[in-house]
Formats: sequence, structure tokens, C-alpha cells
Amino acid sequence: MDAALTSRSKDYSQWYLDLISTAELADYSPVKGCMVLRPNGYAIWDQMRLELDRRFRETGHVNAYFPMFIPMSFLSKEADHVEGFAKECAVVTHHRLRAAPGGGVEPDPESKLEEPLIVRPTSETIIWHMYGKWIQSWRDLPILINQWANVVRWEMKTRPFLRTTEFLWQEGHTAHATSQEAVEEAERMLWVYHDFAREVLAMPTLPGVKSASERFAGAVETYTIEALMQNGWALQAGTSHFLGQNFAKAFEVSFQAPSGEREFVWATSWGVSTRLVGAVIMTHSDDAGLVLPPILAPTQVVIVPIWKTDAEKELVVGFARAVQAQLKSSFRVALDDRDGLKPGAKYYEWERRGVPLRLEVGPRDVASNAVFAASRLGGKKEGIPVDGLVDAVRSRMEAFHAELLRRAEERLAASIKSVDDYASFKVELEKGGLFLLPWSDNAANEAKIKEETRATIRCYPLKNQGEQAGKTCFYSGEPATHMALFARAY
Repeated sequence: MDAALTSRSKDYSQWYLDLISTAELADYSPVKGCMVLRPNGYAIWDQMRLELDRRFRETGHVNAYFPMFIPMSFLSKEADHVEGFAKECAVVTHHRLRAAPGGGVEPDPESKLEEPLIVRPTSETIIWHMYGKWIQSWRDLPILINQWANVVRWEMKTRPFLRTTEFLWQEGHTAHATSQEAVEEAERMLWVYHDFAREVLAMPTLPGVKSASERFAGAVETYTIEALMQNGWALQAGTSHFLGQNFAKAFEVSFQAPSGEREFVWATSWGVSTRLVGAVIMTHSDDAGLVLPPILAPTQVVIVPIWKTDAEKELVVGFARAVQAQLKSSFRVALDDRDGLKPGAKYYEWERRGVPLRLEVGPRDVASNAVFAASRLGGKKEGIPVDGLVDAVRSRMEAFHAELLRRAEERLAASIKSVDDYASFKVELEKGGLFLLPWSDNAANEAKIKEETRATIRCYPLKNQGEQAGKTCFYSGEPATHMALFARAY
């Protein structure tokens, strides 16, 4: 924990990697592109999982689990799906090893599988195979299932949390009797993610629809929430997909309607992943280390007793333990009574870990039956009476979250720019930010912009559609069909 962080202004990417290391969130595994989630990092994800799972249940969804191995032939059944994931799939070809002649082990040739298996990059295919067994009548619908799982997408360029070969996520998969129900489900889950980002991550997002080239492989429409990182780049924070009847037709999943006719099922899928941990880091943290919304912090409050003599130690540590006992039923509380470390060193360590509130206890505080409070966001320290401490801490946690959200909202609003033409766009893009521009939908032009600038259409923001009326595309000069949000993105 002693190494200094690279500053964000000097090297944002290295700052991000330094922070993950010093806050002990993750480490590199022996397998290239994979990461080990350390307890501090997994605790953040675990809080996200708990908060999301509650929201899923409140919207009528239930959890299930499907196998991680998928027959390779399944991916061939939906053409766009196989095209989208073919280059990222890990393939299992044998089911056992044997001793190799030169030492070590090798695949046993006699154990070669009749059909190779894919380690799931996503689960639409295996789930729709099973739905085909479960759905017979309109009475079997809707099916509203979510699963918490790991997936593997063989990435060439990786970055902890943001893009790794294996990652954790949730994936919802629902089946409906009508197109309208499925669209409403996809849109409902988009807003669940949007609200979760604000209420839990303190991260404002821009909800929108993906362009055709950026859609999920096999989707009719992809909805997204896009967030802004502190360096001016965007990050896709969650997606929800209206799949139409593509997977139902591919896997022959139909139901008997009330009329007696057989109809194909309508589908959605939606998900967020551990990349949200990276999003929170890059939205809120600073050059001193990790900054976390209180609801996500593995440790929400740290109590640091301060003493000079053995007699003072006995006094303040005993008082600090009583304070911890008072708080622990409402908050995740740590007591740092380690010997051999000066208070300043302890402060430094807990700041790097992103603990929202530090309570200091010295002999004078014991005498006044109070604690001295310091926020991770800075500002003046203040004394808090021990009587009513739970309510006082809760109030400060709420204010902490509100301040994080306010800062992020101001940053997002200030980042949205407009330019008159493509030449200006290329110049301004180097400064970072999001560009809301009139756009004439054209896949070839979109690909050229991506090739020349590394910027992509993040989405067509829902609240801005209609503003393109009477405007011309900033790139082609043709009548605009959308308002498009362009940015470089992780």
C-alpha cells in the first residue's frame, strides 16, 4: 500500500491500474486476460449483486442457473449470433488428459468429444433450447428468468474489470406471448439499470438505443445506458435487448395461442457485469485513491483510536469498541487498533481503500463522549456526540452519496458538446467528451468515423430524438435521421 499513485492528469490508464493494485481490488491470474477478484473487489461486486437482485425480484423475475458448456452447433442456429461471437469463443475438444511422453500432461486423443463444446460467451442459445422444452401454451408465458454467472469472451486487449477474458455478470432472459410485452420488458429493464446506477453507483447515465452496427448479435434492438468517465471517455454500463422472434425461430420455440394457432415466442435479454466496478472507480476516485458510494463500500466506517500511553490506549480502545458495537448493526465498521502505526499512516491506508467515513477517538473525545469525523470527500472534521451516532452517520452517508452524484452529474452535463462539422469534431474529440450531433444513419460512414477517430456512436439518446428535425448530418450534410451521441469508449 506504500507505492504512490500515478496522477490522473499524467496518465489516466496507469492511475487506474495503480489504484486497483493499491486498493487490493484485483490481481492478475496466470491465464492471460483473466483476473483474480480480491476480497475488497469482490465485496463491491457483491453489494451490486444484492442491490440488483432485489430490484429483479421486485419486477417479477426469478433466478435460475444454466450450464456453462454449450454444444457448438447451438451457436450456428442464429446467424447473427454466431457471427458476433465466433472470434471470442473458447472451445473444449477433449474431456481428459494423459501423461505426455516427454513429461507433464496432454489431451488424451481417445477422449476427443464428438461435438466440441463452447464455454458460454452468453447464454441465449442454451436457454432457448431449454425454453423449447418448457413452453407449450400461452399459459406458460411469460418466463422471467435471470442468472448470475461467469462468461468467457477471448479478448486480445484486456483491462481489469473493464474488459477481461472471463468476467462475472447477470443475464436476464425472458419469453413473451407478444412483441409489445417483450419491448416493454426490454425498456423496463433499461430503466431498472438507469435507476440502479443513480441510486447505488451515484453514476448518472444517458439511456438510448444502439445503432444497427452496435447492436447485440442477434437482437432487433439494443437499449443501453452510457456513462462518462473522468477522462472524457464513455463506458457502456448496461444493455437490454429486444430479440424479436430470432431465437424462438432458430430453436423452434412456439406456443399455442388462445385462438388455437401456434405462434413463435418473443424474447428479451439484458445484463450488467463486473465492468461496473471499473465504472465506479473511474467515475468517482481521485489521486489519493479509491472513492466509493457508501452503499458499495466494503468498509463504510473506520474507527481509529489515538493514544500516546498504555493507559490512554486502554481508555480509547475500549471507548472505540463501544462505538463499533453501536454502529455495526447498521453499517460495515472496522476498528483499526493496530500497534506500531501512526494515525496518519492509518488514515492514508483507509483513504486509499475508499472508506467513506473515518471516526477518530482520542482521550479528549472520550471525555466529551463524542467522536471526531472525517469524510473521504474532504472538508472540515467535526465532532459528533455518541448519543444519536447511528442517525448522524446515516445522514452523512446519504449526503456523501448525494455529493458524489452531484459531482458526476455536473461533469456529465459539462462534457456534452456540439460541433458544426467533421473537421471540428476531430479536433475537439482529442479533448475528450461526449458529442451530441445530428446524424444521417449510414453504416459505411459510421465505420469510417470509427476507423479514423476511434469514436463510435454510443447511442441515440432517448430524450433527444426528434431534435434532429430540420438539421443536417455533421458528417455527410444529408438530412439528419437521429441525434447521435459519439465518443471514444472503453
